[in-house]
Amino acid sequence: MAELTTLESLLEMGFDRNRAEKAVANTGNQGIEQAMDWLMEHENDPDIDEPYVPPVGNVLGGEAQSQPSTADSSEGQEGQESFEGIAGGDIGYIETEDGVKRPMTEEEKNEQVKRLEELMRVKQAERRERERAEEVEREKQRRKQGQELQQIRQKLQDDEMKKIAEQRQREKMEDKLARQRVKEKIARDREERAQKFGGGAPSSTAASSQNAQPSPSSPTSQGPPPTKKEYDESRIQVRLLDGSTITTVFKAQEPLAAVRVYVQMNGNTPEGQDFTLLSPYPRHVYTELDMEKPLKELGLVPSAVLVVAKK
Repeated sequence: MAELTTLESLLEMGFDRNRAEKAVANTGNQGIEQAMDWLMEHENDPDIDEPYVPPVGNVLGGEAQSQPSTADSSEGQEGQESFEGIAGGDIGYIETEDGVKRPMTEEEKNEQVKRLEELMRVKQAERRERERAEEVEREKQRRKQGQELQQIRQKLQDDEMKKIAEQRQREKMEDKLARQRVKEKIARDREERAQKFGGGAPSSTAASSQNAQPSPSSPTSQGPPPTKKEYDESRIQVRLLDGSTITTVFKAQEPLAAVRVYVQMNGNTPEGQDFTLLSPYPRHVYTELDMEKPLKELGLVPSAVLVVAKK
């Protein structure tokens, strides 16, 4: 019975002859398992189906072909026999109990092919399981990297929002301090103007109060003469350029300039817009000299209505 070589075993298992020849040659004809391992490892190679060309001189137990007169059919047959010489082995034999090797029967060959096919299926299953595990690991790494990238982006976004919030807080604080400084300056200006223009107020007040006292020589039957009430505050209503109004109370001795400063701070007059104040009835436009005069002197006590007008 003929010997069953590694190459023949692979062909019986359904492998392409070109692939089988490459597997046997690349494993050095070490056996069917090594050839099957090589086939499974290289089944996706781009050149796996390219025709196999045995290396020159790599013929086991033969000589390199060097006779140019030999017919083409003879050369092909010698090449095939040379490859089968490489792929040959004792796969088709069984060693008996007394150490003698005998050829396998057809049934034994079939059993051997079945075992090899089962071995191939087991190896393929192991390979698929290994590839699946590698794919799962790659997916885990991809998700981990995605989560780390998302955390980095979130941290950068949080830091940016924190910087914006801190910047807004600083701007609010600076604006608050600026407003406070303006208010303090207005208060100082009012105090200085009150001290500057209010020096004669006590004497005039005393004189008016003295005039208000009834004369002792006056007959009591006529009753006390009427007294003029003295006001130390003035309620000023200002009509702005857009028709809206603002109202506040000033000291009677404060200058008209205090009203103009108040309009600049609390009105909706555009920044840089120059304006003046006037009384609607009787109409009177106040000049820069009037701005230094007290409200009482200008007749704006105890109340008055002023209108903002563009210059």
